[in-house]
Amino acid sequence: MDVYISIDMEGVAGIATLDQIVRGGGGYTRAQEIMTGEANAAIEGAFAAGADSVLINDSHGTMDNLIVQHLDPRARVILGSPKAQCMAHGLGANHGVALFIGYHAAAGAPGVLAHTFSSDFTSVRLNGKPVTEAEVNALLAARHGVPIGLVTGDNEVCAATAAAFPGVITVPVKTAEGFTAANNVHPTVAQDLIRAGAAAAVEKAGVLEPLALPEKFVFEVGFQIPLAAELAAAVPGAERVDLLTVRCEATGPDQLMDLVNLWYTVAAHSARSRLPMLERR
Repeated sequence: MDVYISIDMEGVAGIATLDQIVRGGGGYTRAQEIMTGEANAAIEGAFAAGADSVLINDSHGTMDNLIVQHLDPRARVILGSPKAQCMAHGLGANHGVALFIGYHAAAGAPGVLAHTFSSDFTSVRLNGKPVTEAEVNALLAARHGVPIGLVTGDNEVCAATAAAFPGVITVPVKTAEGFTAANNVHPTVAQDLIRAGAAAAVEKAGVLEPLALPEKFVFEVGFQIPLAAELAAAVPGAERVDLLTVRCEATGPDQLMDLVNLWYTVAAHSARSRLPMLERR
């Protein structure tokens, strides 16, 4: 069986602050080390359960956070951005199961460093319902008939995905105490839990079902500043719901991810355009 892993950083045990998750922060290099440790735990668990191959996609920020020379050499790794399928890039019909490691809660929800794809998005909804990154990525997996076997992160994302994904194993490695505060298990304990969870997910992959695809894909994003909404509404088929909200119906999971990538870029560009004026104060 081929196993796919998508790994983010905010849901890793021992990580709770912006200083840890942004390159250049004082805690970033340590965060890289424990993120790589959780990646290895998932890889090891997958192979222990009989995986033929493992592909892991670095899914955080610039998507080049994993310390590659310290990764289990049996796995292949996708690094860098932008990537057409973003956090689910490389996932295909050849994979028997997908594992989401280090994930976090949705924008506007309680949870450690909670957001959905961009810190410049205040809300993200699909068909009127707030969604996590895990749920959007699971739709891309479902297009290929691939189920989600494991989700790890804080208690909030584990609760959300346990309710959304049939048969998924969840491994909460920390409890949210605030947006930038968490009660964590020790990284080695987290790795043991993830290793066991990955093995169990691979072992039960044959009885798991992929997420059911909805009949429509109405994507709605709340932006922080009007310029971002104005630019996002220029996408053909998009409509500006109000000053800060834009809605567009995608044809399916792939176009949905196209919107994520485009609107993420628009939001980031719009935020950067304000910096020169803010720095004058």
